[in-house]
Amino acid sequence: MKVINSKSSLLILLAVLFGLNLSARNDRLRFEIKDALETPDAKAKVVDEVKLYWGKETKVKFKEKVASVKTNKKTNAFNKSDLQACQWVFLSAVIALQDRARELGGDAVINIRSNYQNIPYDSTEKFECGAGNIIAGVALMGDVVKTK
Repeated sequence: MKVINSKSSLLILLAVLFGLNLSARNDRLRFEIKDALETPDAKAKVVDEVKLYWGKETKVKFKEKVASVKTNKKTNAFNKSDLQACQWVFLSAVIALQDRARELGGDAVINIRSNYQNIPYDSTEKFECGAGNIIAGVALMGDVVKTK
């Protein structure tokens, strides 16, 4: 009986993994913004000092537009549902927008819309997420403004 050594085992494992093409799935999914912002993690991490306004035609009075900003976040989706992975990475993208707004001296981000793979998706109710077998991603863009 022949025993397989660790080098052979590693080669077999790599052949199996690459043969499965784990990154082949790239579904464009849409989920409710409201639901994602109502998760316990979002309630604990999204700050009130920087207001968020969804949709390109945001009707918010502001004194100064500071900058247009983009964020593109990815997360490990392995062993998570698409909803779980997408809500988690959406939260990361929202926090990044708020952090950038604070850095720039803004107190709101308006005209927020999805921009996954540089394809804009404008909605006041849903965000777009790219979900694969092992990675999920959310890209957002918007305008940082001063309302006060």
